[in-house]
Amino acid sequence: MSRIATIALIVAIGVAAVAFVYFDQEPAQSSSTAPQSVTSKQQEGYTFERLDNPARTVVRNGTAVAATMTDGARTVVITGASRTFGEPKATKAEVTTDAWVRLAPQPWRQGDEQASWFQPWLTKALRDTSPDILAVAMEYIDGAAAQKNAEGVRFRGDAAFGPVAATGAGRLERSDFYDYLGVPWEFEDGTRTKPDSKHYGAVDCSGFVRLVYGYRHDFPLLGTNTPGPGLPRRAYAMAEFGPGVTPIPNTGRRSTTFETLQAGDLVFFEVEGGADELDHAGIYLGVDSDGRHRFMSSRERVNGPTLGDVGGTSLLDDGGMYSRGFRAARRI
Repeated sequence: MSRIATIALIVAIGVAAVAFVYFDQEPAQSSSTAPQSVTSKQQEGYTFERLDNPARTVVRNGTAVAATMTDGARTVVITGASRTFGEPKATKAEVTTDAWVRLAPQPWRQGDEQASWFQPWLTKALRDTSPDILAVAMEYIDGAAAQKNAEGVRFRGDAAFGPVAATGAGRLERSDFYDYLGVPWEFEDGTRTKPDSKHYGAVDCSGFVRLVYGYRHDFPLLGTNTPGPGLPRRAYAMAEFGPGVTPIPNTGRRSTTFETLQAGDLVFFEVEGGADELDHAGIYLGVDSDGRHRFMSSRERVNGPTLGDVGGTSLLDDGGMYSRGFRAARRI
């Protein structure tokens, strides 16, 4: 990537000085190990391999991994230019990754490399340098620059967690993506809702996931916590019967399995205690500069999205509050 293109891309992402993304000049090759291949075949210069746990197709260009598609999921990890994500105000650790997380137009099925949609989509995705899932998530961190669309709706910029209001029976009313936007919304299941002005500019943990994946990347969203063709509202519902597959299923105990995770996976936690329910959701970023598995989520104590360590480390494997509560992951 040229110096001019790199600067233009950083400006397009609009990350503030308190949170940053910087790029290496050349795409990095994936060095991660993979389970044993079960099949492979050639097509137009690419090798397509079938791997297990979870079932997926890996596209190789020579020995380098170009893309990974998981059966039943729309998220695709593309190997591109190496980037470093950081939030200096909240942690000294950084995540450097060559993984770019994109959404395919439909869930992957074995053999879809032969489908008419795939080759044009892959060619475009491999060249795409627009903000992906991870870069878009960074657009809501503390201090991130605001931007409005043609309708005057602020669609990105520093997000708060929002006020937490009790609604009776132990239930809490928190902030969804439409509260952040300040617009009414009709969901895939026909549910209609209006934003609460007290929650404008705010998203809770699952609202943050829905803002990044749903509003910004057009992944279908539900207005309820029932099974359906989209992401439910609450963390427990996303984990239990959301779309996609579960590289880490919920066994009710702390998970110490990390090798099946990939960037962009949704990770779920039980952090409140006593409820025996998954009550927190985040987006997995990858291994950080300290060799730890780091995620990003919106939290009450730091008042918004963060990949930092204020109010609890954003780690799956350090023995901290979120690490102890880590239960499951889903690839949508």
